[in-house]
Amino acid sequence: MGVSLIVQAIGAAIALAVYFLPAILADRRKRRDVLVIALFNAVLGWTVFGWGLALYWALQPNPPVNVAGEVVATRRSAAMRGFSKQLVERVRMRASRAATRDRPMK
Repeated sequence: MGVSLIVQAIGAAIALAVYFLPAILADRRKRRDVLVIALFNAVLGWTVFGWGLALYWALQPNPPVNVAGEVVATRRSAAMRGFSKQLVERVRMRASRAATRDRPMK
């Protein structure tokens, strides 16, 4: 009976380690969202799909620190680029109108 209990305890420890493998890998890879991955794994890891998704997520590289700031900066630069293109086009149109207006008539 003593040996059977030890084998069962070792089996349970191995099963838990395999079950929480995505969370363990995320922790070892220094993921910033390790708690979210661990909670996702704990809640949905009992399904093969949830466990595989958690494992895939844990193996991805860390996301940028300030994603929202990068999105705002990208949008701002795109808006400024569009504004400057429109401004250049408007200046060219005005210059061409002024040149045709100031040209002496024959």
